[in-house]
Amino acid sequence: MLELKGLSFEVEENGSSVEIIKDLDLTIEDNKFTVITGPNGGGKSTLAKLIAGLKKPTGGKILFDGTDITDMSITDRAKLGIGYAFQQPVRFKGIRVIDLMKMAAGHDIQFKEACAYLAEVGLCARDYINREVNASLSGGELKRIEIATVIARKTKLSLFDEPEAGIDLWSFQNLTKIFENMRKDKDNGSVVIISHQERILRIADEIVVLADGKISRKGTADEILPQILGTDAAVSSCAMLD
Repeated sequence: MLELKGLSFEVEENGSSVEIIKDLDLTIEDNKFTVITGPNGGGKSTLAKLIAGLKKPTGGKILFDGTDITDMSITDRAKLGIGYAFQQPVRFKGIRVIDLMKMAAGHDIQFKEACAYLAEVGLCARDYINREVNASLSGGELKRIEIATVIARKTKLSLFDEPEAGIDLWSFQNLTKIFENMRKDKDNGSVVIISHQERILRIADEIVVLADGKISRKGTADEILPQILGTDAAVSSCAMLD
């Protein structure tokens, strides 16, 4: 379980302090599929980076399974089972997909096991397993390979920051199916996605609307979607894909 207690984050701009996250309280229960949405500039990506350890809060605490991880590094959080997927996955020239899968798993996994993880994200293993993670791969392919590494790590909490960014419609449709499968398979632990997309919002166990650094609404998809669809509160920059 993830608990954010009085979490705050501020930066200095032009000689004055600007609050990005404001005394925020939030609990993410185990094995829940949570989508955090809201207007651009509301603090969503910053919140994800605070949870992952890419940024350090200026106030409050972050607890994971009862352990205070507020001051832990991203590496130490990863060891506890927290995974983070970037908006734009990193390309690794000279590193093959199989090497990346082994690093993610933390041990020398067998070829068959690596192929199974790739199959889970809809990739034909024999076409990708020995390819380099470089510019020859499309944005959609990189996103799916990154998700496969998250699955291979068997994380307790997986964070995805706007996974739809920079990919085409076909790739997005496949990405949505992957997330639907992750939601059904409780072995994947808790999943938290930062997203504007209606299709992703609809499969959430819980939607959290973040605006101006604060939680403005929270509830199930059935409760929250009718309130926010078509409003600035949730989908101001969303390309609605029905």
